[in-house]
Formats: sequence, structure tokens, C-alpha cells
Amino acid sequence: MRHTTFRFTLDPTPEQEALLARHAGASRFAYNQCLRFVSEALATRQINPSVTVPWSGFDLISAFNAWKRSENAGRVFIVAQDGMITKRSVGLRWRREVSAQVFEEAAVDLGRALAAYAKAKSVGLQGHRVGFPTPRRKGRCRDSFRLRNRIGWSGRCHIRIAEGHPRTVVLPVVGEIRVHDDTRRLRRLLRPVEQTEPSIQGSALAPRARILFATVARHGHRWLISLNVEAPDFHANRRHLSSTGGDNGFVGVDRGLAAFAVAATADGLEVGRFHAPKPLARRLRRIQRRAQAVSRSKRGSRNRAKAVRRLAREHARIANIRRHFLHEVSSQLAKTHGRLAIEDLATANLIRNRHLSRAIADAGWAELARQLAYKAAWCGGELVICDRWFASTKTCSACGTPKQQLGLAERTFQCSLCGLVMDRDTNAAANLAAWADALYMPAAQAPDRQAGGRVTNASGGEVLGVASMAPKPALTKEEPTLWRTPEPRTPEKGAVGRPYGGRPTGFTGAGTPTRR
Repeated sequence: MRHTTFRFTLDPTPEQEALLARHAGASRFAYNQCLRFVSEALATRQINPSVTVPWSGFDLISAFNAWKRSENAGRVFIVAQDGMITKRSVGLRWRREVSAQVFEEAAVDLGRALAAYAKAKSVGLQGHRVGFPTPRRKGRCRDSFRLRNRIGWSGRCHIRIAEGHPRTVVLPVVGEIRVHDDTRRLRRLLRPVEQTEPSIQGSALAPRARILFATVARHGHRWLISLNVEAPDFHANRRHLSSTGGDNGFVGVDRGLAAFAVAATADGLEVGRFHAPKPLARRLRRIQRRAQAVSRSKRGSRNRAKAVRRLAREHARIANIRRHFLHEVSSQLAKTHGRLAIEDLATANLIRNRHLSRAIADAGWAELARQLAYKAAWCGGELVICDRWFASTKTCSACGTPKQQLGLAERTFQCSLCGLVMDRDTNAAANLAAWADALYMPAAQAPDRQAGGRVTNASGGEVLGVASMAPKPALTKEEPTLWRTPEPRTPEKGAVGRPYGGRPTGFTGAGTPTRR
């Protein structure tokens, strides 16, 4: 089984849109209230060490459920005719206007944030810096909430698709909402089919997939729903055959700015070149004008609200164009090539360069690597992450001689030893493919340096044997990193969507060898 996400654009009525906003506000309220529980418990623990701090998601859910029914959440005073005042605890009075799962999922989110903070604090400076969770402010955070797909007393799921109309989704409390997109692909997975049931020693009608939970979020001026689905694996005809130990070589993928991605084999054959649409660079002037309109409007006025919506629409448009392009590139690479090799780029460090930070952020290098990881696993392929310190750009793909100096303006690689002249991106991709081939190449088939065979100057040895499938300890900078059919990960709330206005995506087919 694999986990995937179907993303649809909602078309709610004004009443439903207000109800969605109410659910998002309830999620934000529950998150902040649970965070207050943790902060007060930590402050009390300084005085009384025996106080228990609710830290996990389950503890926070229990604490919030107890609080929302207590007197601290809400109370009313009833005055009788004789003047007697009676106090009655009513709890959180509006809690039944929204789904109770919204409160629970907000507590789970805070529990994950606290766990990440504790883990980063225990690791110290070696890991990624994660701060203590901060309160969510209206207008500063994205309006979103999450609902689990429970099964009711009648045996029906709370989240359903195409119940009354093919383009509808049913959510608890909210009801049936129309969607803009076609739900045919998801309806086919949820359609009951005859399957073998081991428990009853026979066959039964059951859907091939099931919806786990739904996330509703506001992007710009639109409400989007992302359905996390547990779907079956791809058919055997759509998966790559196992090529371990075979003759099929790796395809190296070099990421850059002039050309977003260049794919090439170890012998220098370029099999793909992709040019990024650069949505932020093309719409930067629009962003600046929209931002100026927001700053010039009066705070709290309707004109400011309109200006903020226009600015949000521009940012959403840029994100959608980039997301669509990255899904197209990653899907084509994962479906076309069964063995891929990419470099381990320190994107967080590269983005600190103030001259290239905007272009690197607009490209989305890290997102491409994340999508290739789970899509290669879906298609039965292999993904190798080459060593971060392997100089793939400055190394000759023919003789393995490293070049001391290679400026960013030099787009052609020229080797002074063997006379190779090749595009620098294609040369880097060929080196990545050769580095990955060296991991699987037996020692008896390793090329001889003196005989003029290809070598790699990867750290850890010139030629490495077949990588072991057993789990390895924490890697150092001197060890190669291998990802072999990793565990599928859920994509980032969005499958491949519709083309953005019919613009060309910059795809090119298989090229000719560029070595001469």
C-alpha cells in the first residue's frame, strides 16, 4: 500500500464558507489553549517539581476535553425573582457548532511541535534548529483544520465523495460541498470491487483504497481540500523491473539555475533537460505593486482587506505554478528511469547567498528531491543520494581529473588532460551517474585507472562495491549515502494539477551525446 493525496478546490456557498472559517478559527483557538496549558504547567513546575506537564498529543487532548466542559471555559449567572444568584457551569458554549475532531487534531499538531522541539534540543547544535511553539495569530497563520475519517454508527464513513453529485465531498458538520475539479480518479479507487478476503476464506466486495483524513485550508481567496488516501501499489506493468546487479546504469540528475535539471547517463548521453518557469522572477513586479498597495492602505479598512486578498492571490499563483512544474519533472523522471542519482545539496546553506537566494528559493531544489524519493518508491525504482563533498561539477566525466577553478559563468567544461569539451551540467550529471554506478559495480568489473577507464574521486575510495541493504549507523561526511526504495511519503497536499494557462513547461526529449 502507498499513501497519496488528492487535492481539490472547493466551491462553497457563503454559509459554508463562513462555517469553514469557523472551523479554522476553532482549530487555532484549541492550539493556543493547549499551548497555554503547557506554558502554565512549565511555569508551575519551577515551583513544584511534581507537576505533570501535558506534552504528548494524547495528554493535550485529555486536558482540553476536561477544560472545555469545566467552569473555567464558561459559566453563566442566573438571577431568580427573589434576588438569589446561581452560578452554572456551561463550558465552551460554541463547542458543538464545530466538529470535535478539530480540537483533537489541533492538540495533536501541538504535540508534534513539542516533540520536534524536544528532539532538536537534545541533539544540540548538530541538528536542525527548532524553537518552542508560538501562538497562532489570526491573519498571520494559514486558516486550516484537519478531520479524521471515522466510521459512524450506521457503518458509513464521515468523509465521503460523490454522494449526491460526482463533484461533491461530504464533511462532518459542514455537510456536502461542491468541488471544481473532477473526482473520477478517486471515485475509481473507492469503488467496491471483488477482492480476496483471507479472514473469510473467500472473496468479498471492498474498495481498493480508503480515505484517512481530510485537510481543509485557505490558499489566497480559495478553499482547498486535501484527502490523504491509502491506495494500492501501482500495477506491475507500471513499475520498474528490479535492476540490481544488472546492466542498467544510473541516470544522474544535476540541479541548477540556468537549467533547472539535466539528466544524463554515465557515458555522457543527455536524456533530459528541464527549464524552470521561474514564476517568482516573472511576477516579481506584480508582487511589489500589490505589497505597496497594502502598505499604503489604512489598517482595518475595506481597501486594505481587498489589497491583502490581491497580494495573497499573487503568492498563491506563484506557488501553484512552481508546484505543478515540480510534479511534472519528478513524475517524468521517476516513470522514465528506474535508477536515479542526485546530489546532496545543502539548500539551507546555499540560500544564505544574498545574490542567489531568491533564484534558489524560486527553483525548489529541495522539493524536487523530496518528490523523487517517494515517487521512485511508488514506481519500484532506486534513488541514490551522492556524497555532498563529491565535486561532480569540477570533475571530468571521461578521465576523472578534477579541475581546480571553474567559475559560475563558464557553462562549458573543458578538460586540459583528455581534451573533453562538454556542457558543465551534462558533465556533472554524468559524474553523478558514474558515482552511483560505482556503488553497484563489483570489484572485478571495476575499470582500471592506468587502462584509461572511468574512475570517480568520491570520498571513501575510487570504486565502491554493491551497497548493503542492512540499516547503517549515522553517516559521516566520508561515507556515501544510499536511498534504496525508501518508504513512501505523503506528497505535500497536492497531486499533479491542471496546466497553468497552457504555457510550455520547458521539457525536452532525449538528446544526442554532447561529447565531442
